[in-house]
Amino acid sequence: MSRNGNKRPTLVADRRYAANSAGKKPAKKTGLAKTRASRRTRTPAKKKKRGLIGWLLAPFAWSMRMLWAIGWRMGTVTALLVGGAVYYYAAQMPPMTTLVDARTRGSVTLLDYRGDVFAWRGDQFGGMVTAETVSPHLHNAVVATEDKRFYRHLGLSPRGIASAVRINLQAGRSALSGNGGSTITQQTAKLLCLGVPYDPDTWDSEAAYEADCRRSSLWRKGKEAIFALAMEAAFTKQEILTIYLNRAYLGAGSRGFEAAAQRYFGISAAQVNPAQAAMLAGLLKAPSTYAPTGNIERARDRASVVIGLMEEQGYLSAAQAADARQNPATLSQAAAARAGGFFADWVMESGPAFFTKDTTEDVIIRTTLDQGIQKAAENALIKVFENDVREGSKAQAAIVVMSADGAVRAMVGGRNIRATGAFNRATQALRQTGSSFKPFIYAAALDSGFSPNDLIDDSPVCWKVRGSANWCPKNYDREFKGIMTLNQAMAESRNVPAVILSEKVGREAVRTVATQFGIESDLAAGPALALGVSESTLLEMTGAYAGILNGGSSVTPYGLVDLRIQGDDRPLMDATGSGIGERVIQQDAARQLTWMMSRVVEEGTGRRARINGWEIAGKSGTTQASRDAWFIAFTGDYVTGVWMGYDDNAPLTGVTGGGLPAEIWRETMAPILAQRQPVPLPMRAPGSRVDENVIAGAGGQVLERAILDVLDIILRDQMN
Repeated sequence: MSRNGNKRPTLVADRRYAANSAGKKPAKKTGLAKTRASRRTRTPAKKKKRGLIGWLLAPFAWSMRMLWAIGWRMGTVTALLVGGAVYYYAAQMPPMTTLVDARTRGSVTLLDYRGDVFAWRGDQFGGMVTAETVSPHLHNAVVATEDKRFYRHLGLSPRGIASAVRINLQAGRSALSGNGGSTITQQTAKLLCLGVPYDPDTWDSEAAYEADCRRSSLWRKGKEAIFALAMEAAFTKQEILTIYLNRAYLGAGSRGFEAAAQRYFGISAAQVNPAQAAMLAGLLKAPSTYAPTGNIERARDRASVVIGLMEEQGYLSAAQAADARQNPATLSQAAAARAGGFFADWVMESGPAFFTKDTTEDVIIRTTLDQGIQKAAENALIKVFENDVREGSKAQAAIVVMSADGAVRAMVGGRNIRATGAFNRATQALRQTGSSFKPFIYAAALDSGFSPNDLIDDSPVCWKVRGSANWCPKNYDREFKGIMTLNQAMAESRNVPAVILSEKVGREAVRTVATQFGIESDLAAGPALALGVSESTLLEMTGAYAGILNGGSSVTPYGLVDLRIQGDDRPLMDATGSGIGERVIQQDAARQLTWMMSRVVEEGTGRRARINGWEIAGKSGTTQASRDAWFIAFTGDYVTGVWMGYDDNAPLTGVTGGGLPAEIWRETMAPILAQRQPVPLPMRAPGSRVDENVIAGAGGQVLERAILDVLDIILRDQMN
């Protein structure tokens, strides 16, 4: 027991550890002991209460954490997939040089008879250019216009895409419609159709293939972006720009800037100045809309915008930009003329399809076209319709000019002289020939022994037509003049004498002469054959008249002289001089007929075609109800045919073959002949013999007329 007053003293540290060496502090607790101690002594923290805002934001915070957790994982997977796709496409890229020209169609370049280019067809490719070899102005114009950050991005421009989406939405379009915000790399990827080659078994046409390549969708945009990144990995910037410069379509069948520079300016893409470069770069936005051959002023306005971009980005100084605006680009002579569109179409049709419209090669065709004559014909048509045809008239006209051997020198197939691929009224319109058919009747008669001075009766006469009433032809003036010479009947284009003569010579003989001279359409079987009720084209009729000029031999009109593959010296086709065919009538008959036709111009229905100092022979023609009006005539060098009428076969008002068609003929030939010395016609006037027999009408009766009185009249005329 303890004693009262002897309490045990309180233990203190020093006493508890008295056994330790003097002056030493007690050892620290180990980490485990400290942890256990802290657990025994730590007071549990009070849980912070979540306020109203906290409870409201809790779902959002949880969602964000979930989205982040899912997003970074999906982003990683997507990046890996995109990277794999980019690597795959990059590994599949062919060499750059194989991508600059992947046309499935070739081109056709048409040269006139002098060897100058006047037209192009197909997909023109002027040859490969590179980003280094084109004019620096062209290089800069393309970059400034299409992708000013081209050398700074990796194939995609998020800023450009965002800007394009904003512009589209502000314009009320969908985000993917209108402005695309595509880089040059993306545009090149689209030009390459994302690596998908053209397959004729998959697409109906190349146009359908290209339309499919231009489709816009989110999936296609994504694929386009991957392909663009792959191109950046596979090629240098200069190589990508080179592909773009060669593949871009720039209007008028031009594929690439070299073809476009040659097409519009007649020079290489390495030679273009700032104004020309701006016009070419401006075509990239809308080739058909801004093509300078369609509207030069619109093309210049677009070029001015490009010049502004070049100045803004430092590619042009203020002085250079001002000079480019003050001296805008002008078209080459060939591009400005756009000559011979109808002629070019006709030549393309006349050659073999595998070397013309369906060619896969680049072909050069030399033709018979004379651009000076073509220009004269076009100007004549424009002048007459502007000055002599009522405003708003839908009447049409066509012109063909050819040499005596059938070489076509000019062709206008309608009032829209710049048209290509349009309906050609010179070669495709089958129309009744009217009195322009009559020379074939007189040709058959002269070849069988008749003389221009033989007499014929211009009196009322009828023919029996099986199954219908009698057919009684009338003259245009509704008058009958009685006895006259064949020469007078031809000059005045009398209908009744023409029918009588046709029946006397024989319709079959007339039909044979017309056919052999080149009239290929079916000819009428009855007596109306003589009045030109059969149909023909202007080209056929003009070629038939060329046979009269050349002395009576048939002619095949032609425009193709030779055809060769570009780069080859030896032609694959050579058609030089192929127009002359076999003899149809005797040369003397042809020369007498030429003399008779010269009287038509000097004193008959063709007087409005006269040109001082020149001998001209021809024939007018007007069909029933004036639905067609013809005038075909020739000098010693050229045969020119003119047709006028309505496409719907409506009657002309106040127009005959000797009227406006003869005017068009004179307006065509006057400037052509003004540059030449007069060439005499190969003609022979008949002797003074007058056959006392009068060629009568149906039944062939000799009319009881006073032959001596007729002779007396003719002798008095000769004395005067």
